[in-house]
Amino acid sequence: MDKLDGMSMDLEQTNMDKLHEVFPECFSEGKLNIDKLLSLCGEYIDNDHEKYKFEWNGKSECLRLAQKRSTGTLRPCPEESVNWDSTQNLYIEGDNLEVLKLLQTSYYRKVKMIYIDPPYNTGNDFVYADDFADPMVRYKEVTQQTTKSNPETMGRFHTNWLNMMYPRLRLAANLLRDDGVIFISIDDNEVTNLRKVCDEVFGEENFVATINWKGRGGRQDSKYYAVIHEYILCYAKNIDNFVAGEEVKSGDVYPKFDEEKGRYYKTQLLRKWGSNSRREDRPNLYYPIQTPDGKELFPMLDENNEGRWRWGKATMQQAIDDGRVEFVLQKEGSWVAYEKIFAPLAGEEKTKKYVTWIDDVSNGTQVIKELFGITVFDYAKSPELIIRFIKMANVENNDIILDFFSGSSTTAHAVMQLNAEDGGNRQFIMVQLPEMCDEKSEAYKAGFKNICDIGKERIRRAGAKILAEVEEANRQVKLGEEEKPLPDVGFKVFKLDTSNIKLWDGTPVSEEDYQIVLDRMNDMIDSIKNDRTNMDVVYEIMLKMGVPLTYPVQPIEIDGVKAYSVGEDSLLMICLDEGITTETIEAMADYAPAKIVIAENCFTDVSAMRNAHYVLRDRKIELKLI
Repeated sequence: MDKLDGMSMDLEQTNMDKLHEVFPECFSEGKLNIDKLLSLCGEYIDNDHEKYKFEWNGKSECLRLAQKRSTGTLRPCPEESVNWDSTQNLYIEGDNLEVLKLLQTSYYRKVKMIYIDPPYNTGNDFVYADDFADPMVRYKEVTQQTTKSNPETMGRFHTNWLNMMYPRLRLAANLLRDDGVIFISIDDNEVTNLRKVCDEVFGEENFVATINWKGRGGRQDSKYYAVIHEYILCYAKNIDNFVAGEEVKSGDVYPKFDEEKGRYYKTQLLRKWGSNSRREDRPNLYYPIQTPDGKELFPMLDENNEGRWRWGKATMQQAIDDGRVEFVLQKEGSWVAYEKIFAPLAGEEKTKKYVTWIDDVSNGTQVIKELFGITVFDYAKSPELIIRFIKMANVENNDIILDFFSGSSTTAHAVMQLNAEDGGNRQFIMVQLPEMCDEKSEAYKAGFKNICDIGKERIRRAGAKILAEVEEANRQVKLGEEEKPLPDVGFKVFKLDTSNIKLWDGTPVSEEDYQIVLDRMNDMIDSIKNDRTNMDVVYEIMLKMGVPLTYPVQPIEIDGVKAYSVGEDSLLMICLDEGITTETIEAMADYAPAKIVIAENCFTDVSAMRNAHYVLRDRKIELKLI
């Protein structure tokens, strides 16, 4: 029987297991032979110290910190939430490094888009001071402190910023789907360093674009020039799987007609043309596809020069299966492959590529001022800007958008606004450190003690306003028109804290202090901390076992014992009540959950626990203990 240990996903072991599965010959006595692994990949150790590297003091420690397992959990706060039982949105209060670790199991490769607006390192922004020994202890200290500064006179100006960003980006990359994309706002202070870090974390080949946003007026007291723009770096998780969204245009002609689909279409060459169209430019995009007569067709520039396709293999095959590829037989007997671009259906709009210069979106200071009546947050981004990125990322229904520097929750506002406009059901996850507000600020005087207070209230107010607007529009719907669906304007609040599950205190003691050891052993009889609720434990179990935090949790009574059914089809059953007998286990098994989790001290005796193992094994139900 497995036992939950209260720790986050073991990223190092997970990565090692993946390597062992693919390259078992590179392991000896459980240890990885890195030289042999590199040689199998065509990389041979030559001790060349002149190779290009992006290094800084503390980089290796950052990587270890990113992969260090968290001892934290996320505690539910229904009293601060909106529509707790029905919403699919999350607001998480805590240090984003620890939160990103905790999200790994439940949200690994599930996030479609990430947008972050991290500290720009101007010398005044808060710098996250991570603790390599005990991040949770450091977090408890930080939440009681005010904003820190990072002046250039420190000597580690850029280093401190890189040490803050690197581990967070490494963890964020794990959460992106294969077709996912990340947008990162930044200014001149760190844009070059950010580009280098992202090249390493996401891969230089997955760089999409640098977007320029003219979002502010230039300060005339600037030293040399009045800077009026910022940058947004955009990287895909896998460039071959990423499909960019497009914006509305008009004037296209669709001369052909597809009888089977009953739609007009135009064609575009499937082989890449122009720059970077040779095989050597993208070797993985040179492969054969099958023609209607069963032959193999390669992307050739001409008889003697090999080209490449515009799509990866998976995307190509899906397009062929969907009837979106047209093969045209030439006079000389060769085939040419084209993409079918269908005319929009009724209500659809024609599109064109988004440009990387944005000058028609102002900053969001006025938007948030209208919501609160005062300026509670300086330099807030506009929801309109984030909506632009959501569209550029091609985020669709039920896709998840993550912002782990969420600030005033502009991203949440944007998601709700866009869902209201197009009837979508995109979901958001906001993560923010409860950084204290300046006591002299308007926000503090208005009762907002930290940034999280502002962010949560902003979602409440924006959500109420958006919902009222949709309801008003539905009251004015004309005959024959459909009402707009009401958007999800709720959110579940969770707060970072130490694990609800007790961890053994292994602090060394002298032989004379045997009573301390005895007390520790007695304290471990009950594995759950005394000051935690059942719901605290239920959500930690969900988090550590990879169940999304938005899944419904239903209390049920079984054989006189209270349990919790998680998921619509009882995916998981959790029981923390004492008095569990063999009969109780058999009654639980009748619900046919995939897994049952029980606190070890809840069994009436050892025999009941042993019987539970055999009963559930025979029913093909996994049992875990805490």
